[in-house]
Amino acid sequence: MNYIKTFIFLLLITVIAGCRDEKFSSINHHQSFVASVSILEPSVTFYNPLGEEIAVWNFNKAYTGAALIQQDRILLYGHQLDEADIYELSSGKKLQTIKTGIGTTNVYYEEKEKKIFIANSERNSVTSYDDKGNKLNELELRNYPMSMASYNGKLYVVNYKDTLLSVVNMENLKLEAEWPIAKSSNGVLIIPEENTIWIGGHGEGSRPNQSIDVLDLQTGNLVDKIKVSMMPIGFSRNEDVVYIVNHGANELYAMDLKGNTLWKTEVGANPFSVAIIEDEVVVAGYDDHKLYFLKNGQITKEIYTNKGPFQLLVREV
Repeated sequence: MNYIKTFIFLLLITVIAGCRDEKFSSINHHQSFVASVSILEPSVTFYNPLGEEIAVWNFNKAYTGAALIQQDRILLYGHQLDEADIYELSSGKKLQTIKTGIGTTNVYYEEKEKKIFIANSERNSVTSYDDKGNKLNELELRNYPMSMASYNGKLYVVNYKDTLLSVVNMENLKLEAEWPIAKSSNGVLIIPEENTIWIGGHGEGSRPNQSIDVLDLQTGNLVDKIKVSMMPIGFSRNEDVVYIVNHGANELYAMDLKGNTLWKTEVGANPFSVAIIEDEVVVAGYDDHKLYFLKNGQITKEIYTNKGPFQLLVREV
């Protein structure tokens, strides 16, 4: 009898310890940061605008991406995981788990609508949730929905393994239109001032993509092609300048809103993501496991991070 009691006690201690392990270092409410999401060593590393490390969250789950929800939550997902986890940054505690099913390719949080959109390649669908993680609707799309952007009540979803972009009403999650795009398209940015949407991509087979397709935001018609180097897939914007990483050429382009090149520079090894924090541009080098901070087209700092930095998240407060 005493053996059984001891066993139950030890089991409870193990469960409690496991729960405690879910807590990570807290991130101060008033701290601006750029966070590097690494996938070869599943983790999120937080840096201040100077590139100084704030905290590292190491995971035992194979997370492949993340999204910030408002100012104090982060949602973590994995393509081979059947659930996504939401953590509170200020406490480091897990708040909630969302059952997504295997196949999550991307998560997008829409601030105005206060909704989370999760794209899934197994079901070829996008699912909407409220900002508390409660499921609202699900819509079947084309093959392998992934990149997402929003504007004026509409969600624009790039179907990576298809030749169509889906335009979805965010309120009721109904399909409004489908526009032709190149296969293996990846990366999307909306330029409201020019009434355009920019689409990047890898290219198909032995033909790498060397341009950004510019579509009319109302009709979806192709209005321009912006010449770049190779495989433009990551976009970020700071006022009147758009930054694009070309991961096939290890290059960063800076362009105006019409697509005119302002400058370009070689940076990183196989960069997938670019972000802006204050007056610094940050690029993640996936193969060399570095973050590069740039100002006026010049690299000002290089820092090693956990292996396989794949995505950058920014919070400015």
